[in-house]
Amino acid sequence: MYCNQCEQCGPVCTTTGPGICGKDPDIQALQETLIYGLKGMAAYAHHARRLGAHSEEVAAFIEEALFSTMTNVNFDLASTLEIVLKCGAMNLKVMESLDAAHVAAFGAPAPVEVVEGTRAGPGILITGHDLADLRDLLRACEGTPVKVYTHGEMLPAHMYPKLRNHPNLAGHYGDAWQKQRVEFDVFPGAILATTNCITIPKESYKGRMYTIRAVAAPGATRLADGDFKRVVEHALRLPACKEFTLRKSTIGFHHSVIASRLGDLVGAVKAGKVSRFFLIGGCDGADPGRNYFSDFAKATPADSFILTLGCGKYRIRGHDHGTLLGLPRLLDMGQCNDAYGAIRVAAALAQEFKCTVNDLPLTLVVSWFEQKAVAVLLTLLHLGVKNIALGPNPPAFMTPNVLKMLVETYGLRVASGDAKADCARACGAA
Repeated sequence: MYCNQCEQCGPVCTTTGPGICGKDPDIQALQETLIYGLKGMAAYAHHARRLGAHSEEVAAFIEEALFSTMTNVNFDLASTLEIVLKCGAMNLKVMESLDAAHVAAFGAPAPVEVVEGTRAGPGILITGHDLADLRDLLRACEGTPVKVYTHGEMLPAHMYPKLRNHPNLAGHYGDAWQKQRVEFDVFPGAILATTNCITIPKESYKGRMYTIRAVAAPGATRLADGDFKRVVEHALRLPACKEFTLRKSTIGFHHSVIASRLGDLVGAVKAGKVSRFFLIGGCDGADPGRNYFSDFAKATPADSFILTLGCGKYRIRGHDHGTLLGLPRLLDMGQCNDAYGAIRVAAALAQEFKCTVNDLPLTLVVSWFEQKAVAVLLTLLHLGVKNIALGPNPPAFMTPNVLKMLVETYGLRVASGDAKADCARACGAA
């Protein structure tokens, strides 16, 4: 981020504070935060564009924001923070348009029980986030015995009727992205990776792995033209899947679904039947220490609901959290971009209770790992949401001063590492 042309430092900047270039570590931290947020927002905007949703306002902001990070453009902390928070505002618009595009293209979401496992016959495993790619792959499979299985963040596809009811969509296979090298190794069919969150493929399966557009991996075949028939033909030549069912799970608690039960939920809170709502999810990493989130979910009281989304849900969905008001206590809202839905639910609850979102019996425990998570965090901060627990570690790109500023302004806190204690503290504050 330094200009590398400072007369004080020469070709390599060695200052710990502002030099002649005026770039100090706090400005650098905010600019890095902005760039990470822009990357995440660009991914969501790309998905929306593929479904016909595009915003010139968002595109113009991306240009302006990237321009602001160039050498010798902005040395002011306050205005840099302003641009960072505006990134959150623009990301909200993008998530809103993507949500609307998903519903328009694939139908009104509804809860559904998904079979996790495989059926007998040739198969294709699709991973990533791009539901348009899943639609096109299913079309390419029509008239063949090839069965398609979702993986990772493709699981929420089953809540959309135009995808769920396709005869070639057979179920879900596997867990979060970080388990790909084990799960893809065992899956006998072809594999299609549509977006970020892929790992370097192993020698054992890279020859039957395909990627699309910007996504690429060593040894995999990149389908720049989107010719999914090649994947289907390959699947037909590969060994067939065997029949097995690991379990069945209920997903599909889109914000519109929860809104239809809003009156019941509000009444239950007022009657003392629901004590609290927890949002536990986000973008997950492979570090075993991230078990903090599963421990936190297990510690939540039986009279509370857990909203979850993103690949972070795989940390908590393996446990039976029981039911409440005839609903699963663990309400899977969808992909990481469906954080927009959680925002909609929180806003609706606040309106019903005639208070702010920060006054609700709501605790946000956000797993952050990559750029999309940064974009979502900036959206929450833009909306003034406070007391978010971020973890399991503080963002390495934030300086102590910037982190202190966010703590003092928004109550942002880093998970303590003691999930049970943090959960008890949250419940005690209700």
